[in-house]
Amino acid sequence: MSARGKFITVEGIEGVGKSTQLARIAARLTAAGREVVVTREPGGTPLAERIRALVLADAGEAVPAAAELLLMFASRAVHTENLVRPALERGAWVVCDRYTDATYAYQGGGRGVPDADIAPLARLAQRGLMPDLTLLLDAPVAFALRRAHSRAEGPDRIEAETDAFFERVRASYLRLAAAEPTRIRRIDATASVDAVAEAVWGHVAALAGFK
Repeated sequence: MSARGKFITVEGIEGVGKSTQLARIAARLTAAGREVVVTREPGGTPLAERIRALVLADAGEAVPAAAELLLMFASRAVHTENLVRPALERGAWVVCDRYTDATYAYQGGGRGVPDADIAPLARLAQRGLMPDLTLLLDAPVAFALRRAHSRAEGPDRIEAETDAFFERVRASYLRLAAAEPTRIRRIDATASVDAVAEAVWGHVAALAGFK
């Protein structure tokens, strides 16, 4: 029976370079002989991606914070049971663009949903599954949003939020990192792409036991 794989999540607000670093992590782990599954939240499976579309599209009416929260966890429950857990059990390394820390940051910090309302949903959807390593790519909001707004595609419903919203999200991420410094590693995303990649790889290599 294969040893359980490792679960790595990459977190941060829009524009911090998560997609670039996810690709680099996957490439280096694959080169080191690991099976790697790259995925994202919300989404990651066909059904979870359909829920993602509901979360991010302009619905033409207000989306209450409670509804957004429940949709996020509906997607997460599907993603966790149908993709993440099976991949880990067969020995693959799962590298995921956001997970439950994002819910505490966005729906908690950004929308004002109390942690006490998020925690029981996390227990229900994850059934004890937690990332082995979380890489928090951190940058000031003005810096990150300048990058995000330069993208060709337009913003989705959440990306179009105010700077004040993202300040609250970032503050929540930093609070989470301070509370769990062993799992959540903050990385300065204002550095060059290569410098960020080396900082990221240092933590991944330590988890993998590479020399």
